Amino acid sequence: MRRIAVGNFRVVLRTSLGFAGLGVGSSVAGSGVVALLLLLQGLPKDVGDRGWMLGLTAAGIVAAALLTGTLWTAWLQRRTAIWFVFGRPPSESEARRALRLPVDMAVVSGTLWLIGTVVLAVLAGVLGSAEDAVGMATVIGLGGLTTVGLTYLAAEWVARPVMTIALDVLPPRGSLPVTVLTRLVVTWALASGVPFVGVLLLATPPDLGTGNHTASLVMLSVTGLAVGAIGTALLARAVAAPLHRLRVALDEIARGNTDVAVDVDDSSEIGLLQTSVNQLAAGLREQARMRDLFGRHVGADVARHALEYGASLSGDVREVTALFVDVVDSTALAYRTPPEELVGKLNRLFAAVVSAVNARGGLVNKFQGDAALCIFGAPTRLSDAPTAALAAARAIRDAVRDAGELDLGIGVSSGPVFAGQLGTSSRLEYTVIGDAVNEAARLTELAKSVPARVLASDAVVSAALPSEAAHWEKHGELELRGRAEATPTWTTGPQPQDG
Repeated sequence: MRRIAVGNFRVVLRTSLGFAGLGVGSSVAGSGVVALLLLLQGLPKDVGDRGWMLGLTAAGIVAAALLTGTLWTAWLQRRTAIWFVFGRPPSESEARRALRLPVDMAVVSGTLWLIGTVVLAVLAGVLGSAEDAVGMATVIGLGGLTTVGLTYLAAEWVARPVMTIALDVLPPRGSLPVTVLTRLVVTWALASGVPFVGVLLLATPPDLGTGNHTASLVMLSVTGLAVGAIGTALLARAVAAPLHRLRVALDEIARGNTDVAVDVDDSSEIGLLQTSVNQLAAGLREQARMRDLFGRHVGADVARHALEYGASLSGDVREVTALFVDVVDSTALAYRTPPEELVGKLNRLFAAVVSAVNARGGLVNKFQGDAALCIFGAPTRLSDAPTAALAAARAIRDAVRDAGELDLGIGVSSGPVFAGQLGTSSRLEYTVIGDAVNEAARLTELAKSVPARVLASDAVVSAALPSEAAHWEKHGELELRGRAEATPTWTTGPQPQDG
């Protein structure tokens, strides 16, 4: 906490010094340009030998403005500095006040320049003439407008660290306090508007002052170029830089990386875009999370099928190979094994099942207590489902036997089944229904007493590739419950269980 406070204090100190430097620098620079223009136009000379009074008054106003502006700015920052230094989130009123810092800085600068303009214009009128007052007010007013515009644009840059935190509390929405159009208008006024107005006032009657208009025009042109360059640089920093960060973030999202976030550090339309990009990334992350959870519950292939074709009570008849796995003597096992230990063993069994089935393109359709139904050929069609299912059965048997924790039976059967969504419009489940599934379940019960613990129907082995069928041998014809005729079966050979 202390480290955070120290770090934030440094940021506040830099921000405060930035505001102070901005206020002093812009005021001194603006005053210097105005004084030079007044000298070039000869306006102090037009009031006679009392011109020193104007100079002395102007110096006093500048000094008073610097002191007043510094204190005023510190007063405006006092509440912002407190919550920022201690690292706590601001309240809505504090955040709103922080977002107004650039506008408040411009108001401070504008107020002080307005006071100086009025005082010096009135004094010029008293010491000289009405034309002197108009000339003095015009030159100082144009200088004040330029300074206020620069102050506003620069203050947005200086206050950005504080505004970023404030925008977390009050994100840009609805009526925006600042717009890109506002910045463009201010930049245009700095680069073109104010200098050209000064040029027009000098080049058209009535003449303002009796000095060298050519020198004044050159001075206005140079000032316009310099101020325009600074204003354009500040505008580019306020608009182009955030847009570049947005483009980089969108490129990352387009490449599939949704773990991105853009700092919302702007209260204009750009801030709305930053917020929207963050919401887009968050929405895509949530979709990915839901898709992952959906896939974990129903299987990646089923999830992909549902997302592609929608959720509806539909399906079709497929030629599939069903693989059924069941634990031997599960009732006694549950009686003598603590629940948490039993769950651990079952999870390790199912991990072996999922690994073997997924590696061969199959689907673990459902877990039924201590059993699992696996499908090869639906919803994703396979070119050789029987071969894949038989290889998976051997892999599962070997993995579980090597673990030495559980004993199991595995049955494999092929045939046409209905594969699709079953249930109601409010609760769907992807499943397969058909004789092949029933036959696999019956073979699994009988496989529990076979040394190899695996039985496959003749239809499966006959349809498999010779390389896979070579691992199997005939077991004999078995009477399956619910069937009138005996079923030819195959097994992987006498591989007695250890122990």
